[in-house]
Amino acid sequence: MLDLCLVNCKLDTDSETVCLGIENGKILSIKKLPSKADTTLDLQGKIVLPGLIDAHVHFRDPGLTFKEDFNTGSAAAAAGGFTTVLEMPNTIPATDTPEAFNEKLKIARRKSLVDFGLHAGVGDLSHIEEVAKLRPASFKIFMDLIDHDNLMKAFSEINRVGGDQLISLHAEDGNNVRHFTKLMKNEGSDPELYAQARPPKAEIDAVMNGLLLARKFQQKIHFCHVSTKKSMELIFQSQKAHLKVTSEITPHHLFLDSSYLSKFGTLAKTNPPLRDKDNQLDVNYLSMIDIIGTDHAPHTMEEKEENIWDAPPGVPGIEIILPLLLTLLNEGKISFKTIRRLLCENPAKIFNIPYKGFIKEGMDADLTVVDLKREAVIDPDDFKSKSRYTPFEGFQVKGIPTMTLVRGRKVMEDGEIIENKGKYVYMPE
Repeated sequence: MLDLCLVNCKLDTDSETVCLGIENGKILSIKKLPSKADTTLDLQGKIVLPGLIDAHVHFRDPGLTFKEDFNTGSAAAAAGGFTTVLEMPNTIPATDTPEAFNEKLKIARRKSLVDFGLHAGVGDLSHIEEVAKLRPASFKIFMDLIDHDNLMKAFSEINRVGGDQLISLHAEDGNNVRHFTKLMKNEGSDPELYAQARPPKAEIDAVMNGLLLARKFQQKIHFCHVSTKKSMELIFQSQKAHLKVTSEITPHHLFLDSSYLSKFGTLAKTNPPLRDKDNQLDVNYLSMIDIIGTDHAPHTMEEKEENIWDAPPGVPGIEIILPLLLTLLNEGKISFKTIRRLLCENPAKIFNIPYKGFIKEGMDADLTVVDLKREAVIDPDDFKSKSRYTPFEGFQVKGIPTMTLVRGRKVMEDGEIIENKGKYVYMPE
């Protein structure tokens, strides 16, 4: 007798219905006919994806929980169809010491409704070896906040630690950012000036530098939130040359251009900024891109109501990316295979997340059920996140997640959140 059997579910638009047998949080069987189970759920022909993985979230916990915390952030994740998240290190304190890493682990274990990993920061290099033992998803380096000498030292020390350690890069060159920001501030406070304050050149220069370091150290690197065509082309060519490099795009960089800064002002402010149509990546570039990471970065409305230079950068995105992609699928612009690759399979591979990302026997029963026919209008008042704003407000979508299961347990059904205890994906508990 199984714990759970999902019947009448499809794994793609043109596949026959199958039954998924689940036992002890794992997928035990994938069969045409149902198996006996304590609980049977009839999905009535809906499509099931592997549980989505967001490799780039800011849940602001600890130290900034007035913006978000692991409970509200993971509720937002479940509402968006995500079963695993990897949380970024720029909290207070930063997650760059063994003590801070372990403290954040305790918080996440207590609060998270979905499974999770943690990225580590890079502060005092003497901590890197001990932090590496705690299995961070990556070491995150903000290239706009570090000079070249210290960047080299960080690469050298992380590389020395060895293993399959990954470096994630926020690729914006600090010298460019400081120079152009000063120039644009003299021009006034029009929100569109922000796109010119951190121009494509800042990202492209940083990407080129990151690729040089990847080659020098034979180091595996991941570029977060790539925002320009030129950057993506450089990364793609480097992959062809067998450098160990991967790329990520956000929902806002994929769907929005810099004109949204005039429409939504600071609500569309993010780093790197939205790009003009000549530089912006679009759906045609998805074949080059390895993953979508939402860079879910919530702030309060009070903060966002500051002027363009003082308001903090960041767009919450974890609840809206799957409906946006399902809309593209309904329009015939992408396939389910593309969604699985960008939001399930590649995140699991790149960040070495065991038992996640695929619907196969023996994998965790992390599943996202979607209704391709259901239509909605994106409304931030419906968000589970503390952050109730979005430059996507008013977008009409067709296709939404209706159920999220983490290791066989329902965490979201028809928009309602159900209590659950998330697990750290890199270490036995």
